[in-house]
Amino acid sequence: MLGSTHGTLTTDSRRARVIACGEPPAPAVHGRPADVDDLDVSGRPLHAAVPDLDRLFRPESVAVVGASDADGRPNTGITRQLIAWAERVGARLHPVHPTRASVFGIPCLPSVADLPEQVDLAVLLVADPLPVVEELAEAKVRFAVAFASGFAETGASGAAAQTRLADAAARSGVRLLGPNTNLNAFERIRDDLDGPAIALITQSGHQGRPVFALQELGIRLSHWAPTGNEADLESADFISYFAERPEVGAIACYVEGLKDGRSFLLAADRAARRGVPVVAVKVGRTETGARTAASHTGKLTGSDAVVDAAMRQFGVIRVDGLDELQDTAALLARARAPLADGVVVCSISGGTGAHVADLATRAGLRLPVLSEAKQAELHQWIPEYLSVANPVDNGGHPVGDERGRKIIDAILDDPSVGVLICPVTGPFPPLSDRLVQDLVDAAEQSDKLVCVVWGSPVGTEPAYREVLLGSSRVATFRTVGNCLAAVRAHLDHHRFVRAYRSPFDEAPRTTSPSFRKARALMRPGEQLSEHAAKQLLRAYGIRVPREQLVTSAAAAVRAAGLVGYPVVMKASGARIAHKTELGLVKIGLTSASQVRDAYRELTEIARYEDVPLDGVLVCQMVERGVEMVVGVTHDDLFGPTVTVGLGGVLVEVLRDTAVRVPPFGEDQARTMLTELRGRALLDGVRGRPPADVDALVEVVLRVQRMALELGGELAELDINPLLVLPQGQGAVALDALAVCR
Repeated sequence: MLGSTHGTLTTDSRRARVIACGEPPAPAVHGRPADVDDLDVSGRPLHAAVPDLDRLFRPESVAVVGASDADGRPNTGITRQLIAWAERVGARLHPVHPTRASVFGIPCLPSVADLPEQVDLAVLLVADPLPVVEELAEAKVRFAVAFASGFAETGASGAAAQTRLADAAARSGVRLLGPNTNLNAFERIRDDLDGPAIALITQSGHQGRPVFALQELGIRLSHWAPTGNEADLESADFISYFAERPEVGAIACYVEGLKDGRSFLLAADRAARRGVPVVAVKVGRTETGARTAASHTGKLTGSDAVVDAAMRQFGVIRVDGLDELQDTAALLARARAPLADGVVVCSISGGTGAHVADLATRAGLRLPVLSEAKQAELHQWIPEYLSVANPVDNGGHPVGDERGRKIIDAILDDPSVGVLICPVTGPFPPLSDRLVQDLVDAAEQSDKLVCVVWGSPVGTEPAYREVLLGSSRVATFRTVGNCLAAVRAHLDHHRFVRAYRSPFDEAPRTTSPSFRKARALMRPGEQLSEHAAKQLLRAYGIRVPREQLVTSAAAAVRAAGLVGYPVVMKASGARIAHKTELGLVKIGLTSASQVRDAYRELTEIARYEDVPLDGVLVCQMVERGVEMVVGVTHDDLFGPTVTVGLGGVLVEVLRDTAVRVPPFGEDQARTMLTELRGRALLDGVRGRPPADVDALVEVVLRVQRMALELGGELAELDINPLLVLPQGQGAVALDALAVCR
């Protein structure tokens, strides 16, 4: 998710370069130039730059370049809409066209150079916006919108044209929205609605229509940013801007591809710090979706597993459907922070209640059993033969009179309850009418969240259209699934925000002594031998077995005596990736004769396979632990990523891994372990002792430090297996593979 991105420096020499070489200053942070304290160990920013976009959305003056009022011309309808929009926002509009004296009765200027005043916004209705963008610099125009298509979404030549356009905008100082965008930024947004608003960001304009339509249900929308190909302004810029707007209660995004992962995470971090929820549909979960998104917007969609983990890491709520996007964003924008995480389901049918309770539990919601005292209180109004433990079966008839409100108030009064969900599977007047009115009235007097699922497929009933949709306090849904997903997102978001500590605040600003030792081992463009890779690990304090690299059988025997029997012997060479498959590993050697034979056999296999060796490793044999894998890979969008999972032969069979994007703290490292399906192995199974999880977490954090400091030079690191010993005994990297960039 990003545009004002900045080249990655992998040493701590940036300070000297800025001072001595006149390198351009780092990007602005909070409206001021960034200094070295705003940069991480690799020279990347640690805070999101917040662009001032007020004059993009609320300009005082607008130029429409290519304006037209000719019949049958596409620009005519666009010009008409822009004139109406300018009137609504109170902006002066200047049509620009080289051959027209006026457009819709407004005097027309022949060129941008003839504008009578400095213009905040230029809307470019031209096929080639590049020459116009270059003209805008002299006119000191602040923002431009380019509708033209035929750029990165069309392939290599279009991408090159988009690069030229982005470069021109950067030189001119104009902030550019688009190209390949649309009129969504100039839609009529209602100003008669109250309460926190949803700010909408879409790369495909039509995909924002369901959220835009929420206004007709009484839910406020504040902005719509159609980012298109994001040659300059991108989703991250708008997330950072919207997160600072006091009227914005939630940010809803439809994202096809991310321009730059780092900028997206910085923007998400800003929203998390402010407690502003970001809800996103991100295309690209499947190969087909990723391919289609690339053809649409010309973006990298990125490895979806990394995208998913990065969003979760920074609190972005990822949903799949546009209906989920609108329902979840609407709830998060308007609901108050929960007072408790307990959910109660109350229905007029025992079957409905049981069904919804099952679905709620499966969705990860906590349905507490109501206390005996609370159940006794409810039984004052509900027959004794009905269950009120949770779900609450009210039997129907009690909610048709004054008892209904008492039941609702009693449930909301329980301190363990934070959310009340009432599914109304279909209209059953007058009972359902009385029920929804009581729910609305109770919600107005409670700080707790009341959700109603109106299951009728008709949706024209007064109880729904007038009573439920007329309430700003009741969250109304049409499907149980969307209700439960939104409630889960609501509770998770506030839980996340309460515990959130920005990892960027703790990110290393300078390189460690380990970096200098490790960098001396790097070989650009080459794979390191196992011996060299383990030296890399040693430089960062990661434990490896006792071992010696030898080049003769006699030396191998001496090494075995020093290491201590039994030993493992392995061929070591930069071109060896899978030693076991080639027979280049011998384990459990207990005598000098076995060591001599193993040395001869390993070197003969290497000679036969034409694999050059730098020697043979004689290693301490370490047993009795849980085999894990910890690694570093380079993602095209996010840069270095850290992975942990079950190791050994299981890594390729089970693919049970969790991934994070640095920087992250110890809490995230531990959370990674909870995401593994095989997490129980670390706790001890079938009589095995618990593994040293603290040592495993420490290795993950040390590998992260390595990724941050060597990210520009380390293409891949694979510690497999990392043997996690019983609790208190540490973890040992038995094998390692490292590839330099």
